[in-house]
Amino acid sequence: MIASSTPSRAGASEATSRVVVIGGGLAGLASACTLAARGYAVTLCDKNAWVGGKAASLAEQGYRFDMGPTILTIPDVLRRVFSEAGRDLHQALELVPLDPQWRSFFTDGTTLDLVADVAEMRKNLDALATGDKAGSGKAGDGFVRFMELAKRLHRISDDYFFWRPVGGMKDMFDSKRGLSLSLLKEVMGMRPGHSVGGTVRAFVPDERAAQMFDHFTQYVGSNPENSPAVLCGIASMQSRDGVWYPMGGITAVPKALAALAAELGVEIRTECPVRKIRTAAGKVQGVETAAGEFLPAAAVVSNSDSVRTHRELLQPAEAAKFLRRRGYEPACSGVVLYLGLKRRYEQLLHHNFVFSRDPHEEFEAIYKRGEPAPDPTAYVCAPAVTDPSVAPEGGEALYVLVHTPYLRPHHDWSKMLPAYRNTIVQKLRSTAGMEDIEDRIVVERTLTPQDINDRYHVLNGAIYGLASHGRFMGAFKPSNRSPDIEGLYLAGGAAHPGPGMPMVMMSGWIAADCVDKDGLVERTQPRSSPAMTA
Repeated sequence: MIASSTPSRAGASEATSRVVVIGGGLAGLASACTLAARGYAVTLCDKNAWVGGKAASLAEQGYRFDMGPTILTIPDVLRRVFSEAGRDLHQALELVPLDPQWRSFFTDGTTLDLVADVAEMRKNLDALATGDKAGSGKAGDGFVRFMELAKRLHRISDDYFFWRPVGGMKDMFDSKRGLSLSLLKEVMGMRPGHSVGGTVRAFVPDERAAQMFDHFTQYVGSNPENSPAVLCGIASMQSRDGVWYPMGGITAVPKALAALAAELGVEIRTECPVRKIRTAAGKVQGVETAAGEFLPAAAVVSNSDSVRTHRELLQPAEAAKFLRRRGYEPACSGVVLYLGLKRRYEQLLHHNFVFSRDPHEEFEAIYKRGEPAPDPTAYVCAPAVTDPSVAPEGGEALYVLVHTPYLRPHHDWSKMLPAYRNTIVQKLRSTAGMEDIEDRIVVERTLTPQDINDRYHVLNGAIYGLASHGRFMGAFKPSNRSPDIEGLYLAGGAAHPGPGMPMVMMSGWIAADCVDKDGLVERTQPRSSPAMTA
C-alpha cells in the first residue's frame, strides 16, 4: 500500500474539504495532481497494488515490456499538469522524439514511413504510388489537402472541444451568443455525417496509404468506417506535436505523476477498492471502501469506467438516467503478445503497423460480427532501438497488439488464444519479414480481452473505453461533470474527450478544473503558483 502525507486541513471539516479520486490510472493521477496543486485535500484509492492503470510494466529474464499504452503524443497535456504545481515536466521525464513516427508494412511487400513533416510525407506518398494507377503523381497532393482539412478539424477541436467538459454538441458553444453564421460554418466544418474512412479516401486514393491513415482512429479503438470525420484532426495533432518516448518506458509517466502527487500531499491508497459512492438528496457524500471504511468527501472524481461507475457504485435509481441517455457501446479489445527476442529485427522502427490484406474485411469482423479478424492488422512496438535497456544486449522486448472485438458471451479466450496467437505470428512472418520469429523468442507472455477485463475492471474488456461510433455524435463521450449527481465527476477513456494517453490525462485535468470552478470543496492550502512555460 502506497501512502503519502495529506496537507493540513486547518479550518475545514473533512466532509467539506476532501476530494476522493477513484482509480489511479493516468486520468486519476492527472486529476489528483491538478486538485492538490490548486490547494485541495485529495485521497486517491486504487484497487491495484500499483498506480498507473493500464500503463503498467512487465519484467522477466532481463526484458521489460510496457503492458498497455506505448505511444505518447501531445506532451503539452502532461506539461500543463506539471505547470499547475509550478514544476518543469522535463525535470521529471526525459522525452525522446521519434521521427519517422512509425513504419507501415503492407501485404504487397511495400513499406511506408510516416514522418511529421508534411512536405517530406508528400514525397514518400508519391514514391509509394509511382507506377500505380491510383498514384499518377497525385497521391502527395491529396495528402496535403487532407492535412489542411485535418489542421482545420484540429483547430475546431482546440477551440470548442478540448479543455472543457463536453457531453454533446450544445456544450461546445456559448448558447448566449446564438447560432451565428460563423458558428454555423464551424459546425459544418466538422463534416457532420461523414466518416473517417470516407474522408481519408476522398483525399488519399492509394489504398495502402488510406489504410495507414485509417489507423489514427485506432487510437480510440473504433471503426474508421463508422467514426465521425472530425477525428481526422488526430493526423494534424500528431504531425504538429510529434510522437515521443519517455526513457524508462511509458510507465515513467505514471511514476512521475505519482511522485508529483505525493510531493503535493495527495494520500494514495493502493489495494483499496471502492465499493460504493454514497449520496444523499442527489449530492455526493463520500465513498465506501471494500474494507468497510467510509471516506467523507464533497466531490468524487471517478477514473473508473463511466458505465461501470454508474452500474456498480451508485444506486440503480441514481444511475438510470445516465445509462438510458445514450447507447454506450464498448470500444474494441485486443490480444497482446509480449515477446522477448534474443535478436532484434533491423527492419523494425520503434513503432510499426503490419497491415491486414483488406481493412473492410477486418473491420467487418471486429466491429460488426464481433469476431477476431481472420487476417488482422498488428501494431508492433520494438523499443530497443530507442532504449536498449528494455532487453539483453542485441535483443528486443517486442510488444504486439492485435485489435479484437470487445467480449461477447460466447468468447472463451482460454480456448481461442492458442490458434489466434498462431494467426498473429503468421501475420508477422508473412508481411513484416519476421520469418524466423519463433526461433528468436526467449520469453512469451500474453494478455487477452478476458485478462484486460479482469485486470483493469473495464467495460467488456474494452481497451479504449467507449466506441466513437456514429457519424454525427460519435466523438462525444459522457461529460466530465455529472448532470445528475452534484459533486460527481468523470475522467478516463470512457469520459470526455475520450481514450489515448493525452486525452485521458486531459480528462483528468478537466474533471479537476470542474471541481475547482464548482466551489463545492473548501481549499485547505493556497493554490500553487503555475510555472512559466515556453
